[in-house]
Amino acid sequence: MVYVLGEALIDLVSEPGEDGPVRYLAHPGGSPFNVAIGLARLGRHSRLLARLSSDAFGRQLREHAERNHVDLSLAVTAPEPSTVAVVTLDADRNASYDFYRTGTADWQWTEAELARIPDDAGWLHTGSLASWTEPGAGAIERRLAELAGRTVLSFDPNIRPALLGERDAAVARIERLIARSTVVKASAEDLAWLYPGEVIASTLQRWRALGPALVVVTDGGAGAHAVAADDRPFTVPGRPVTVVDTVGAGDAFMAGLIHALLSTGLTADSRLSGDQLRPAIDQAMLVAALTVGRAGANPPTAAELAAAQHWS
Repeated sequence: MVYVLGEALIDLVSEPGEDGPVRYLAHPGGSPFNVAIGLARLGRHSRLLARLSSDAFGRQLREHAERNHVDLSLAVTAPEPSTVAVVTLDADRNASYDFYRTGTADWQWTEAELARIPDDAGWLHTGSLASWTEPGAGAIERRLAELAGRTVLSFDPNIRPALLGERDAAVARIERLIARSTVVKASAEDLAWLYPGEVIASTLQRWRALGPALVVVTDGGAGAHAVAADDRPFTVPGRPVTVVDTVGAGDAFMAGLIHALLSTGLTADSRLSGDQLRPAIDQAMLVAALTVGRAGANPPTAAELAAAQHWS
């Protein structure tokens, strides 16, 4: 069982119309939502704790999760509207996002709702907008503090500079969450905003010193840089792939990483070396490569991953 906590929103992806005007296609999205979908497709029991609106977009999100066999038994039926992200793709098919989130469902977490996460949850993944958007972020942080040390906590800050406000406060919050976590994943773009001018190797050591057993930073075609309990940084190369678009790539990597780490026996208090964890990161790179090779946040199934294992 993997519990996933955070936002489930709608991506309105822009596509040029044949006659000139831009049209928008509504796709289920949100980083934690995508991770839950990715885990379920890989054959894991994925239980999503999201605040799903009762509006049309909320119903679309619920139906998509159920089609992908995500467990929604702990999800909250929320009266607020769904969050919407307008996704723009540049000439290289890299995505940028504009969010419509004022008063929407994803940020209104209460202590009672978060108590649905059992104290003996084996693995809880969270991060992204819900982990640093008030009013719910404070409640999430307090619940993570209660679970730290007995639950494997994985965290992906998924930085969105336009939404985070003042940098120093954002860094302080994110570093507090990192200190509670067992596994941390971020992107090179995340680090560039959090610590301008700092090289990735320095940030790896900075975050590792806060306590996580594994810190991974994805770096596009350069692969993923990581440091584990032996404090010896290493890099896992990326997979050659023709990129269709990058929507959901980081979330697919996160799902692939959790899926692979579950097979290593990683626990909240275990400390594995980089050599022990390198194969898990390599498998996560493969999951991400399969995702960027097709349109949208469309992570692979277990069968597709197995068929691609010898891809180099």
